[in-house]
Amino acid sequence: MSLPAAAQQTPRWTLVIHGGAGVIERGKLKPEQEAEIRAALDRALQAGGAVLDKDGPALDAVEAAVKVLEDDPNFNAGRGAVFTYQGTNELDASIMEGTGRKAGAVTGVTRTRNPVSLARKVMEDSPHVFLSREGADRFSIEQGLEQVEPSYFATPERKRQLEELKARKTSWFDVDMKYGTVGAVARDASGHVAAATSTGGITGKRWGRIGDSPVIGAGTYADGRACAVSATGSGEYFIRVGVAHEICARVRMKGETLGQAAEAVIAELGEIGGSGGVILTGPGGETEWRFNTPGMYRGKWVADGEREVAIYGDEE
Repeated sequence: MSLPAAAQQTPRWTLVIHGGAGVIERGKLKPEQEAEIRAALDRALQAGGAVLDKDGPALDAVEAAVKVLEDDPNFNAGRGAVFTYQGTNELDASIMEGTGRKAGAVTGVTRTRNPVSLARKVMEDSPHVFLSREGADRFSIEQGLEQVEPSYFATPERKRQLEELKARKTSWFDVDMKYGTVGAVARDASGHVAAATSTGGITGKRWGRIGDSPVIGAGTYADGRACAVSATGSGEYFIRVGVAHEICARVRMKGETLGQAAEAVIAELGEIGGSGGVILTGPGGETEWRFNTPGMYRGKWVADGEREVAIYGDEE
């Protein structure tokens, strides 16, 4: 018996990643930097896709992809994270699976090499969803995750950005208006979806500021009845709109496509002054991204297809 057309078109697995959104325009990146970013996005796709191609779970795939980006200093997550106003690096991450809607998140982490793995440990090996600062650091040690000196995360370019922001004395936010959060969403061969997001926050953040990346429902959400979402952008606005959950809710309750739901929510975000983007995949193998900024570091790999990476808004 032949399968229905819709079933025939459903890919075995899907993976979508991002490395941040913002004022990313042609000519602003040096050629060598652009090449490094595209190569890193491709490596992240390969890492996550290798898991999925062996029928591994979506949760493993998004963690593997995000870890590659956390280890690359071109992105604002893990090594290469931006500095707080006090000159430290404080890391945030979250992860969620769509079948049982289990989730884990951490904020203000200072010594865990891969915060996304710590978020997963919170989800799987603690009774909690969200841990912060000293407690998160202590839990990480107890769980045996790789620890590094705080200096591991620091790079000269991020230090320069902090000094520039302090010199201007006019802005609360990233002087380059690039929100370098990283994230991944995946749908595995069993039809399960998962999402993960990791960030260093915004340059010059103060008073223990927390953005949307570790907030379940704002920067990350996965619901097997609808979709998986990872966001990047001006976190305060993403929290106020509840972007990731809002998109999934529109898909589930209004029957909108992923593209329609993302378009509507990003438009709402823009109306109140927010900027950024989202990546999505659904249990039926749909993939989408939407952003209201000039560019977004992004990539996609669908089973039996070619890996795709893009940076600028005019790229397909």
